[in-house]
Amino acid sequence: MSEADEPLDGRLRVALLSYRSKPHCGGQGVYLRHLSRELVDLGHRVEVLSGQPYPELDRDEIVLTKLPSLDLYRDDDPFRTPGLREFRDWIDVLEFAHMKTGGFPEPLTFSLRALRELRRRRADFDVVHDNQVLGLGNLGITRLGLPLVTSIHHPISVDRKIDLEAARGIKQKLGKRRWYGFVQMQSQVSRRIGPVLTVSDSSKVDIVKDFKVDPRDIETLPLGVDTRIFHPRGERVPGRVVAMASADAPIKGVDVLLRAVAKVATERDVHVIVVSRPKKDGPTERLVRELALGDRVRFVSGISDDELGELLASAEVATVPSRYEGFSLPAVEHMASGTPLVASRAGALPEVVGDAGILVAPGDVEELAATLHRLLGSPDERARVGAAGLARVQERFAWPAVARATVEHYRAAIVQQNYLRLAAAKRRRSDTG
Repeated sequence: MSEADEPLDGRLRVALLSYRSKPHCGGQGVYLRHLSRELVDLGHRVEVLSGQPYPELDRDEIVLTKLPSLDLYRDDDPFRTPGLREFRDWIDVLEFAHMKTGGFPEPLTFSLRALRELRRRRADFDVVHDNQVLGLGNLGITRLGLPLVTSIHHPISVDRKIDLEAARGIKQKLGKRRWYGFVQMQSQVSRRIGPVLTVSDSSKVDIVKDFKVDPRDIETLPLGVDTRIFHPRGERVPGRVVAMASADAPIKGVDVLLRAVAKVATERDVHVIVVSRPKKDGPTERLVRELALGDRVRFVSGISDDELGELLASAEVATVPSRYEGFSLPAVEHMASGTPLVASRAGALPEVVGDAGILVAPGDVEELAATLHRLLGSPDERARVGAAGLARVQERFAWPAVARATVEHYRAAIVQQNYLRLAAAKRRRSDTG
């Protein structure tokens, strides 16, 4: 059997690539975890190739192959200088040099490590699925005879634009431009790697606009939610507002939420819990002090799945205050918990939430504060909005369906790779004949 042929028993051997795979904070890690579980439950064999932070995986049958970076951005020691003995090869040297000049090297260097691993083991897999790495090394994967499917949750060009708008002064703006230098590489790679899966029509529009990918190469496949974890659980804590968002990333709008809560707190008993870990004395911690929020705000991280499910189901109101989202798994998880959701009218959020939540203008502190104030004082409206969100999730978002549709894209990529291989062989015979 050819390396690109589909096995006769229909069981695919899938390599899932992810340069970093945080299990709770960051959609890429959540996507990897749930998709890998559902693929295994469908009978396929899955191996995850990941850099740090490594994923949490839900099935013993899933193989985790660690492709470690120098871990230059670890939470307890960001932008660290490794010891000489930590350098293993030229890719490590490239990674460190890239970081020291202000860039973010992980998509590039992970793709090179993944290509090296796949070159050594190309007979072990039927298809490769890239989880938004989009590094130059990916261009070598199909040359190995391996079909490639790529997920782009949203183009990071959107994050770059929002971060540049939030930057203060020319030095900070130049630093942000250098940090996001990898986006140009991702744009170039995305136009050359074949079929792309994305999570919303909004993201598809942005990929076409910013990365110039042919829209015919992009398929929209929404994400799912694990209702074993996220479901209603009984009593809710009065005045509690919950958000899941990277605390210091301007794109996630935590600053907007904190300012809104400060306004609501002048008239109502309210407190907010943000599932994230802010940087020590970073912009979010400074804003909390500036607003004198004290014990009205709490940040939690490192909690278990069940604890996260309980937390989301304990809130009277949930919010996704982002300035942009390519999909937003947190929005779906809040709705699955039966919690009334207030979300920004930004990116794919209107598409995901529909009429099952309350949409506000992104970045508008006054509108968010007024909506939170009204919902916290209206049990009937909370019950109506929460029930609508739960019904929407049950109707539209399920991981098993996502996995089945993804497998069909794998099979299509295998067929296409076989066609290209046979066409190339025919040309060679013609040339030699």
